[in-house]
Amino acid sequence: MKFKVSLGKDAGHDGMVSCVGWTVGDELFSAGDDRSILKWNSKTGDTTVICKLPEGVYPADMAWYPSNVGGRQGSSDLFVLGTTDGKFHLVSKNGRFEKSVEAHTGAVIALRWSLHGNSLVTAGEDGQVKVWSRSGMLRSTLAQIGTPVYSVAWGPDSEQILYASGKQIVIKPLAPSTKPTQWKAHDGLIMKVDWSPVNNLIVSGAEDRKYKVWDSYGRVLYSSQPHHYPIMCVSWAPNGLIFAVGAFNTLRLCDKSGWCYSLDKPNTGSIYSVSWSHDSTLVGGGCGNGHVIFASVVNHSLEWKNLVVTLQEEKVLLVEDVVNNTKDQLEFRDRVVKMSLGWDHLVVTTSSQCLIYHIQNWNTPLIFDLKGTTTSAILLAKKLFLIVDSVQGLSVYSYEGRLISSPKYNGLRTDSLNVNNIAISSDTLVLVDSRDTRAYHVFDINTGREVTEKPLLHSQELLNLSLDQFGNTNDRNLAFVDKNNDLFLVQVRHSNPLSKLKKLGGMITTLMWHDTTNMLAAIQDGSFTVWYYPNAVYIDTDLLPLSKVHKDAGEFGKSPQIVSFLGHHCTLRRSDGSLVSTAVSPYPTILQSYVHKGSWEDAVRLCRFVKDQALWASLAAMSTMAKELTTSEIAYAAINEAEKVEYISHIKEISNKAARNAEMSLFCKQPAEAEGTLLQAGLIYRAIRLNIDLFKWNRALEIAVKHKTHVDTVLAFRQKYLSDFGLEESDNVFNQYSKEISVDWTTIQNKINMELENERGK
Repeated sequence: MKFKVSLGKDAGHDGMVSCVGWTVGDELFSAGDDRSILKWNSKTGDTTVICKLPEGVYPADMAWYPSNVGGRQGSSDLFVLGTTDGKFHLVSKNGRFEKSVEAHTGAVIALRWSLHGNSLVTAGEDGQVKVWSRSGMLRSTLAQIGTPVYSVAWGPDSEQILYASGKQIVIKPLAPSTKPTQWKAHDGLIMKVDWSPVNNLIVSGAEDRKYKVWDSYGRVLYSSQPHHYPIMCVSWAPNGLIFAVGAFNTLRLCDKSGWCYSLDKPNTGSIYSVSWSHDSTLVGGGCGNGHVIFASVVNHSLEWKNLVVTLQEEKVLLVEDVVNNTKDQLEFRDRVVKMSLGWDHLVVTTSSQCLIYHIQNWNTPLIFDLKGTTTSAILLAKKLFLIVDSVQGLSVYSYEGRLISSPKYNGLRTDSLNVNNIAISSDTLVLVDSRDTRAYHVFDINTGREVTEKPLLHSQELLNLSLDQFGNTNDRNLAFVDKNNDLFLVQVRHSNPLSKLKKLGGMITTLMWHDTTNMLAAIQDGSFTVWYYPNAVYIDTDLLPLSKVHKDAGEFGKSPQIVSFLGHHCTLRRSDGSLVSTAVSPYPTILQSYVHKGSWEDAVRLCRFVKDQALWASLAAMSTMAKELTTSEIAYAAINEAEKVEYISHIKEISNKAARNAEMSLFCKQPAEAEGTLLQAGLIYRAIRLNIDLFKWNRALEIAVKHKTHVDTVLAFRQKYLSDFGLEESDNVFNQYSKEISVDWTTIQNKINMELENERGK
């Protein structure tokens, strides 16, 4: 990935360009020391003078009103301009000054609209940070410090303000009497900060010639090497995946983790301001020599199996098959905004269309028009794909171009959605709630409706989530990492999903499901970890540590991220941007294919050939879940679980199928499911005895009373239990029934024998 830089022959401004801002499409506005405000066309380089400021008044910063407020599509008709006379001005698109407000003593150096457009924050030469209403009414003064504040930004929830104070970065909540978060960020004056609402990361640039990436707690995630000159500006792309850095004769394109994609050295003097287009494909920069520099993002590459797709130009893609050594060039009518490759398809969105290619046919794509022009993400599944548009919302399409559904919920903010808080499979969609990141919504893809009445709520904020792509809909697994870096697994299509919430491990930084099986890979506490069969956590927790493998992740460097997990290889991106691949055993994939086809003898034969404990443990879990007792017995014996082999042998001797299934549920530590199975099959005594064996006396009595049988059995076993431990009855309910019902062990035993005999006859 890199910038393709273009610079006009003639400077548009007579003097330094202090600020720039995109409105929509290819239009960019700029303001400079010649006091003029110009409109630029990035395609042609043509300029139009919009207006001129009064004598002695110079622009310092500008910010366009958010164009997606209220779900509207289209351009914003208003921008705010901060000037050196201490005022900010609300200016219409045609240059008419709607309102001017006295804001600061000295220049208004920085200003930004909140994400919803209902508030404006300004920072001035007087060291004050103020919050205003959209109409220009002062709401509060957040900070009063003795030095100028050069940069300001809103938090992702619009409830916090980030500003630079000398060498310090400060995060100040809007709520009164709330303590700010503050830390020393640089060794020189901080010139610019920006906070991405998508990834919740902060980037800063300073006179110490470094740019740094931070999390919202002030922990540094990346620190660049010193440049030759001070960093004058930094800016996140709206998609949160990349950011731009500007300095003297320097323009960098950087990944969100901090490493640099490309470095350009335009002869422009210092780049004082950069601004991204809404689709994250273009950057405009205000330069010290009066020019406005334009840069488009090109050379973006995607890889899937033997295919590599590269964005060569704004409207040209190159598809390379590295196995067959063939190349295809795809040309488009409009600029490519987003593309995604996988599941035998390439999906491309431009500013007006969506094109769907099959990898066997690059000549005749399926094409349909898009209503929105701000595609922020494309996520692919085996049978369908999801387009996220920050204005139009979510749209699920088949690979035939048919609209399947448009999932939504009250309060959905699509501008905050990204690949980390969306998970999709061929039947399920999961979204992290925009208002409360502890909650997540589960949708049925085909209907677009939520599966549960209320969103599921976790105890901590969710950072990353992913759905498996293999297996039945009812067994669909969601893996997610929370704020504590703990990894959880939950079956989101279960009737009671939170009962299926299980913790797999801690210290997780990145995760990904395998493309064709239920294997899960993650980086865990400095190790590359693969769970061959994560569902083992629902069956027998003792199998979980046995069915995973570890590999030292030191060779992948610091903070690697998993990019893909296909076939027998997992690809990771190191912190310096390089890609590394590591091999994963092919046998778990073969084993799961045998199990999926029901070839249990082949599965046992494979495990005996490989002689791997993790493989045997995986087979034990799979066969137990499928209630294939013979295979389960063999697998448990192979990993020396003698007591479990004995219990499975006991289960095999039970003639009644429902009773066997209930015992298997109990074996999997699911007593509620076991009880339900027995009651549904009419095996009342077994349901009562199950609760007696688990010392759930009140539940056992409740079942007996409800079905008007074996009340004396419960009382007898209760009395025996108390007698063995030398205790007296203290439960009033049992005391009452003991007075009313006599206990005769001979009668009880005959009744039990008769029921068991009836079971054998069924």
